[in-house]
Amino acid sequence: MHERTVTVTATASSKLRNAVACGPHALVADEPLAVGGTDEGPPPFELLAAALGACTNMTLRLYADRKGYALEGLEVTLEQREPRDPSLVRHIVRTITLRGELDADARGRLLAIANKCPVHRALEGSRVQVETRLGD
Repeated sequence: MHERTVTVTATASSKLRNAVACGPHALVADEPLAVGGTDEGPPPFELLAAALGACTNMTLRLYADRKGYALEGLEVTLEQREPRDPSLVRHIVRTITLRGELDADARGRLLAIANKCPVHRALEGSRVQVETRLGD
């Protein structure tokens, strides 16, 4: 595992805008105008969803390549919903769309592997529920 320091700095331009430095990469985290932000970047829970989606894509790509699956492309869509269970903070519905000539066995295996991506595993046992399904 490659370790980097992530530095998050509040900026003077807004109370809620944050400059985020991830090694040599930079981005902005913010909140929408409706809650007092400047909407110059995604809010924290969208960054969490983006991390889960990117990790899922990377994990599935590496696994498919290792197994020789004909995975031509994939897309992960993440919907954040208010949880029905009051003990949860978030409910994320992750829909994975696989492209390529994949039989039912390969599709099922990739669905199972999605739940083994490192970000998903970090969320297990937390107050965030991740529901995973395959798209069309």
